[in-house]
Formats: sequence, C-alpha cells, structure tokens
Amino acid sequence: MSNLKEVTGAYALIDSLVKHNVYHIFGYPGGAILPVYDEIYTWEKNNKIKHILCRHEQGAAHAADGYARATGKVGVCIATSGPGATNLVSGIATAQMDSVPIVFITGQVARPFIGTDAFQEVDIFGITLPIVKHSYVVRDPRDMSRIIAEAFYIASYGRPGPVLVDIPKDVGLEKFFYKPIESTSIHLAGCRPLTPPKIKHFTKIIHLLQQSSQPLLYIGGGAITAKAHNSIEKFAHKFEIPITTTLMGKGIINEKHRLSLGMLGMHGTAYANFAVSECDLLIALGCRFDDRVTGKLDEFACNAKVIHIDIDPAEVGKNRIPQVAIIGDIKEVLDKFLYYVDNESNIIINSDQTRSWRERIKLWKKQYPLLIPKNIDILSPQEIIHNLSDLQPQAYFTTDVGQHQMWSAQFLNVLPNHWMSSAGLGTMGYGLPAAIGVQIAHPDKTVICISGDASFQMNLQELGTIAQYSLPIKIIIINNKWQGMVRQWQQAFYGERYSHSNMEHGSPNLIDLAKAFQIKGFTIKFRNDIKDILNQSFKLKEPIIIDCKVKEEENCYPMVAPGKSNSQMIGISKQANRTKTSV
Repeated sequence: MSNLKEVTGAYALIDSLVKHNVYHIFGYPGGAILPVYDEIYTWEKNNKIKHILCRHEQGAAHAADGYARATGKVGVCIATSGPGATNLVSGIATAQMDSVPIVFITGQVARPFIGTDAFQEVDIFGITLPIVKHSYVVRDPRDMSRIIAEAFYIASYGRPGPVLVDIPKDVGLEKFFYKPIESTSIHLAGCRPLTPPKIKHFTKIIHLLQQSSQPLLYIGGGAITAKAHNSIEKFAHKFEIPITTTLMGKGIINEKHRLSLGMLGMHGTAYANFAVSECDLLIALGCRFDDRVTGKLDEFACNAKVIHIDIDPAEVGKNRIPQVAIIGDIKEVLDKFLYYVDNESNIIINSDQTRSWRERIKLWKKQYPLLIPKNIDILSPQEIIHNLSDLQPQAYFTTDVGQHQMWSAQFLNVLPNHWMSSAGLGTMGYGLPAAIGVQIAHPDKTVICISGDASFQMNLQELGTIAQYSLPIKIIIINNKWQGMVRQWQQAFYGERYSHSNMEHGSPNLIDLAKAFQIKGFTIKFRNDIKDILNQSFKLKEPIIIDCKVKEEENCYPMVAPGKSNSQMIGISKQANRTKTSV
C-alpha cells in the first residue's frame, strides 16, 4: 500500500472525472453532496475543473444536455439528495428520450441512514430507473473510480443516454488507498462490439434501390450522433434520393439543397409528408418511427418497402417491420456500403428512373411552400425566425417547446450539431439552460435561444447563471401572450374552449426582467424593426433578451391532426396569398 495515495471518496470522484477529460461540470450544491463540492473547491483552484453554478437543478441538467449535444462529449451534472435529485428528473428523462450522454451525480444520505426516511432522503436510484441507461449507488469508495469509468463508457456506448451515480455522504468523506481505473480497461458484458454489416445486406439494399422509382431517405437523430452527415450526403447524391429529417435529425443536410425536403411529420413540410406517403422505398437511418413523425402508423409510407439502419436493436422492427435491417453505426455502415458499390463493377443503378419522382417533388415544393405572413402592422414569428437563419447561418440554436419550436424547425437552416431542442419529451424550459451549456462549450460562437413567453417562464431563473458568467447568449422570445401550441389545439380540437392557456395576466415585463439581471433588452413590435434590432444585438458581445410582440392568434401549419395520415394536413393551400412569401 506504500505506493498508493490515501484519499477520500470525493477525491476519487473528481480525479476520475478529470481522467475522463471532464473540465466543465454543471450543478447546484446541498448538504449530502458537500464533500464533493469541498473537493471541487481545491480542483478549481488548480484550474483542473470548472463548475458552472446554475440556479436550479433542472437548469443544470439541461445545461449539461446542451453541452453534450453541442460537443458530442459526455455531459456531467451534479445535485444533492432529496429535492436536489428529484429536480433532475425532467432533465434525465429529456436526455433519455433524445439519446444524450450525461453522467448525473447525486448526493445521498450517509449509508447508516439509508432507508430510515432521513432528512432529504429519496430513492433516486429507484425513481429514475425507467429513464436511465444504467444506475449505480456507490457503497464503497474503493469502487468509485471503476463506477465512474463504467458510467462514462455506458453513457456513450451504442445509443447514448444518461447514467446516474448516487453517492452517500459518508462515502465521499471516507478515506482509502486509491488506485485509479483506466477507462481503456473497462469491458462490460452487455456492451458488445457491433457486428459489421454483411455483404448479403448490401446486395439486398442494391436490389431494392434497383427496383425503386420513388425512394426517400428518412433521417433521425441517430445520424447526427453518428456524425454521418457527409456519408448521407454522398449516398443521396450517388443515388439521387431526396432527404427528409425528423426534429432530431435537423442539420444533417443544408435545407436549401435541392434534395432536401426539410422536416416531416405533424408540423413537417407538405412536400415531405406527401413524399413519405407516396414513396415506394423508405431508407430509415437513425430514427424510431415516432408517432409525431408517422401520424396514423398503418398509413405511414404504406406503399413502401423499408430499409432500417440503427445502432439500437430495440428500435428496429418496433413500429415498422423492415425488409432490410442492419444494426450498426450509421456512418460506418454507409461508408462500407458506398465502398462496396464503388468497387463492384457489375452494380448498375440508373438514377434516371427516379427523375420523374424528383420532378414531382420539385412541383410540390412550388405548390405548397412554407409561408411567411407579410403584414405591415402585425409581427410574424415566421419572419423573425427566417431572418435569424439568414443573419446567423453559423449559429448554434436552442429552442424551448411549442409553436416557436416548430416554426424554428421549419425556417431555420442549421449545421450538424448546431440544433438543440427537446424532441422526445417536449420539455418546456429546456431552451434557456441548454443555451448555457452550448455557450460554455463554444465561448466564441454565436448561441441563440428561441423561446416562447410561456416556456421562457419555466426556467427564467437561469438568467442569473447567464449574468454571473457573462454569457453572450441571444434570447429571442416569441411573445404571443399564450401557451401557443395549447391554444392552437384548443382552437382546432376543443371547440375554442381556451382553458388556462392565456399567459397575459401575471406575465413579467421582459425588458424590466432583463434589467433586473443586468441584461440588456430590446422589443420588436413592427416588421421594419426586425433586421435593425437583430443586427444591433448580434454586434454586442453580451447577453441580450429580445421581446418579439407577435400576432397572438397565429397558428403553426402545416399540421397533421392526431390519428390522421401524413397526407391529410390542416392549413395547406397552393401558393396564392399575396400577403405571404414562400421560402
């Protein structure tokens, strides 16, 4: 033991994090986690680690989420026991639904008190069991280094996701002789190497491509995680196949590209939904046939044969049985397939057989474009978001959830890993703290949070975090005085009974609120002010809140009603209205 250093469990935790190249941690202290925070104090003094103090544990969870999505690294979030841990639940579930790698570290009451209903004791291991990839309770400090190494491995292995590590207070304080565990030595039986695709899979794909005259690429968030954008674009070009994406797949291709159809699904483009309804071959990459995408499932791409490639075997065949199923990393599979095609001289695929299909889609794009209302007296949320995309094409965007999220998905043209939005769980309050994580990850880049006035109020306390760290985030609030999407559904499906969806009474003056946090605020009321105020704000290297007073009753279209097929959209008509401009 003479060559081993005697340390505490808290030391072993922080040392293990640093050995996994963690520098930024997001969190909030409390009693049970204080041994860890006391250790953080020393490591911060030596500039080995940087803790970002959020104002609420949910905010810390979403900040770690934004950091992970924007970097591809494992995010780290720390909270104390009891209410500190339970405040993480929405953030953990958000990460699980959207496959985001985060290690959540929670404090717990000391080991002798576990199970006694001690002060601030909750079974966070049990509470979060359905919404994590894996969970640990550290009962011996000697296990700390191994558990952290396993947690990072599991969080990033295969389909990423959150891992919980619960640490009793006395484990953090207990001393022992420390021997670090190297991450390269971790071998878990449940994390097997992926089997490479077989030639028989490739021959089946080629056969289906040769038979198809109306193929379509359907791309989900798994393709973003796999960093497969270049491979997908090469595949699409080689076989001249149009591309549509899910909300999570946004950024996989430049949406101004001739083969891009934008997003499909409930608020997808009309031409994407028409295309998926009439395609004869659907190539699904890194997606899970979510209900917001498919609409009425048995009518989704009902005439198409399906090729499904995904890293998670649980998703393949879950909602749709494919003709070809490949479990693997999307980029690796596509690269090997393209290499195979390029080196097999007898493979002939004539892209001319899909020419009429592409021309038909091109006609749909002209007939049913996304529309931007243009009225001199009323501010359009679509126009604001469209201008943001034009003015800041390299920016990182986060959104909250609701109408503004769907308009952002429709009108923003983003780069890969530059789009952060709660897709699976639909967590209001996500956008602002997620922007904190993105800005911490990329301090010299432009980060824009697009929120609604209702979503913004869910986690507005994180303005304190933004002010403390002088983060130059630009916060665009689409302020229509309503829970916009709730109001739209109440109008469309609930007989215009607007039950508790109006937010006007009791809402803060957003400019005064910004001032209270020493943040500069602007208001946009008229169309003519949009570009001037946006340009002015982007020149300032400081946080800005822009309160956009938009048309209150504006609805987000197209829209697929629940239980309807994607081709049965509400709110589409052929381009004819002179007060609207297509994009």
